Amino acid sequence: MSATEFLAAREFLWKHRTDYDIAYRDFRWPQLDRFNWALDYFDRMAYGNDRPALWIVNEGGGEGSGGEAKISFAEMAERSSRVANYLRGLGVRRGDRILLMLGNVVPLWEVMLAAMKLGAVTIPATTLLNRDDLIDRFDRGRARHVITGTENTGKFADIPGDYTRIAVGGAGQIPRGWHDYAEAADAPARFAPDGETRASDPLLLYFTSGTTAKPKLVLHSQQSYPVGSLSTMYWIGLRPGDIHLNISSPGWAKHAWSCVFTPWVAEACVFMLNQPRFNAKNLLGALQRHKVTTFCAPPTVWRMLIQEDLRAYKVALREVVGAGEPLNPEIIEQVRNAWGLTIRDGYGQTETTLQVANFPGQKVKPGAMGKPAPGYRVCLLDPEGNAQDEAELCLALDPPPLGLMQGYQGEDGQVVPVAGAAYRTGDVALRDADGYLTYVGRADDVFKASDYRISPFELESALIEHIAVAEAAVVPSPDPLRLAVPKAFVALAGNHVPDRDTALEIFRHVRATLAPFKRVRRIEFAELPKTISGKIRRVELRTAEAARRSDGERAAGEFWEEDFPELR
Repeated sequence: MSATEFLAAREFLWKHRTDYDIAYRDFRWPQLDRFNWALDYFDRMAYGNDRPALWIVNEGGGEGSGGEAKISFAEMAERSSRVANYLRGLGVRRGDRILLMLGNVVPLWEVMLAAMKLGAVTIPATTLLNRDDLIDRFDRGRARHVITGTENTGKFADIPGDYTRIAVGGAGQIPRGWHDYAEAADAPARFAPDGETRASDPLLLYFTSGTTAKPKLVLHSQQSYPVGSLSTMYWIGLRPGDIHLNISSPGWAKHAWSCVFTPWVAEACVFMLNQPRFNAKNLLGALQRHKVTTFCAPPTVWRMLIQEDLRAYKVALREVVGAGEPLNPEIIEQVRNAWGLTIRDGYGQTETTLQVANFPGQKVKPGAMGKPAPGYRVCLLDPEGNAQDEAELCLALDPPPLGLMQGYQGEDGQVVPVAGAAYRTGDVALRDADGYLTYVGRADDVFKASDYRISPFELESALIEHIAVAEAAVVPSPDPLRLAVPKAFVALAGNHVPDRDTALEIFRHVRATLAPFKRVRRIEFAELPKTISGKIRRVELRTAEAARRSDGERAAGEFWEEDFPELR
């Protein structure tokens, strides 16, 4: 099928790239029946297109030494067709699940496109998965084929099952029983599909990062991420020829958002910097040296970048955005002062593409995550379904936004489709008189202290304004008088010492910054537990704190407000 409707929707958003009101009012999702984004859009766009589609730089490796790879759109189209033919020769069929566990190497992008051309379903997986995680991918994900690097093949040694094993690695490194991915280069360059692809056919199966419970299985269709990424493209402000760097690890939805679909929807180049260990100075140097034009990073990375002298780096950036967790106002201010650019926050989920954001040309309100994206109708509903100005962020489903998942896959392998009047995100937001939405917290994370509702995010934003605080997570600490009081688990920046003096400084800071009922009353210096995707596991801190208070214990690095007579 022609990609005409898809391209028309893209052109509309480009035409109104800085006029949010018109874009939101008049945008309509394309109506697609038979559609395969890789075949109907990417291959046609890539034909004879010598502009770079993928540019990977491996830190420590120079040009010509294997440290850099630059692949054009035309080359990527051909290479992915060869891979599709190769996989079909190994028995990969329409609807089969492929567990894809690779780092940021060229084959990852080749396989993503090849699987789409075949009509297979990709299960993206981080290379950090352990044995139990992998067994879960086979048991609940029903994977039938595995593609991974030679350095990770050992993880499958005792994973039972009759599944195809394909290894990506150097000559002579392929273990016995594994197929050599390099043989795909000898497959035919022309690919002919075995039939039409329906836009509603399954494409991606994601395991969520599990911040509060066992990972959910999120199923996306051939259109939900590829075409739904139009909303993400509009947020970032991508244009043809841009060089886009997104800090995200393969295996998570944000990687597909901004390292695969969104840049290529805009005919922009995906730029990747592979670092053995994150180094803020080297990342800033790469932004400057390679003239990256658009940049997206989670708040954790932005917090590390602002520890450096940003003014010293003469970047070519035009657009800077943040996603993954709410962006603290302090970060926005420091980047604006250094580069004259405003970081624009964005919100979405594994279950969707970009839902809410600060868009190009819009006024950015400090602390607000913005307004609904074109194609998304947001409502704030209480548990009874009543509209409120502060309640759970929901999406109207009449009709559902195209970027929404098909549904959650259950233990029995059946998909429970999204149904009802609204999809509930599980996140609480506040809407102001101008229609801006501010993130309050996960519905499970918001708590009451002295009968006041507390947003952990608001308190955490105040905490990281202090020079000693690198990261913070606020949870309720049970208290016999107030029911609960806010407690902050704090990871310190630089060479700051986790002692009484530092705690006193932070207490003084929050007393000067926050209203009395919002003040952090307890502080514990600690390493913050995180999911393997890097999100803070507040549920773990909350559970441990409740148990500790029940036992009447205090940690060695814990300080309470009442410990300081000078604060009275």
